[in-house]
Amino acid sequence: MIGLIPAAGAGRRLRPHTHSLPKALLQVAGKPILGHIMDGIMGLELDEVILVVGTMGEKIQEWVKGRYKIPISFVHQRVLKGLGHSVWLARNMVKGRPLLIVYGDTIFEGDLREGINPRVDGSLGVKRVEDSSFFGVVELEGGVIRRLVEKPGISSPGLAIVGVNFIHNSDLLFSCLNELMEKGITTGGEYQLTDAFQLMVERGGRLTVFPVENWWDCGRPESLLATNRHLLEGLSEPGERRGCIITPPVYLAATAKVENSILGPYLSVGDGAKIEGSIISDSIIGARAEVTNCLLRSSLVGDNAVVRGNFTRLNVGDSSTIDFKSLK
Repeated sequence: MIGLIPAAGAGRRLRPHTHSLPKALLQVAGKPILGHIMDGIMGLELDEVILVVGTMGEKIQEWVKGRYKIPISFVHQRVLKGLGHSVWLARNMVKGRPLLIVYGDTIFEGDLREGINPRVDGSLGVKRVEDSSFFGVVELEGGVIRRLVEKPGISSPGLAIVGVNFIHNSDLLFSCLNELMEKGITTGGEYQLTDAFQLMVERGGRLTVFPVENWWDCGRPESLLATNRHLLEGLSEPGERRGCIITPPVYLAATAKVENSILGPYLSVGDGAKIEGSIISDSIIGARAEVTNCLLRSSLVGDNAVVRGNFTRLNVGDSSTIDFKSLK
């Protein structure tokens, strides 16, 4: 089986962080999004992993190099035409072999092996959500998918496609993707993988689903922080640091330097970062970033960023009002 990870997305909703770093390499709970994905699939019997990369793809190649004992190949998506197009670019490398597709901004937990069912053409990971308007959703009949819709735009409960898909009949998938490309069939101006799955069903393909309960889409700042909060719960405590009060869960890289600060809960601090005289919680501080004299909450500080504040001394008279405005 081949593992395929489309990781070429521009990450527009995560700017300015993705101006200088691919979305897949943004840090969450001590490692890049891609690191969580790769670690999650290493327990499966994969023969090879194919990464589809875009702008700054060389940074992904450099990060992956030497970290995993499995053959890893790269495909470049030079023009972003959608997830379906991204997968289609790998067609000549897959060559009819079974395929595991994991979206490059999706972190999951759990054993995926229950999704492996060679008796069907494919099995899609799903989770029931209260608002399915912004997801690809499936409709079932007798446990088999009868209809798929990409982002229906209607707020209602449904089974959302979470971005972990086993495709056993990859020839059928790529034939359907070819049809989309040849006929110029797009949704929202892009070639959608969901539309290819729908074509598989219309051609008689048998697609089923399997549950993925712990799943996070890391495509927005608020979802990245929510993922960070959850994943930190499973980490060991970082130990004491000089002059610091640490409230777990907190991840501190071994090379991070923190002094005279109140840290946590739900804080990740990257390699080589420096924090001094600050109070920080529910945040991600990137590698080699410097934070001094700051009060931060629900914040993302990118790699090599410098943030300096200034705690204020006040002498406020009777019947006075001092209002420091803050983001809520």
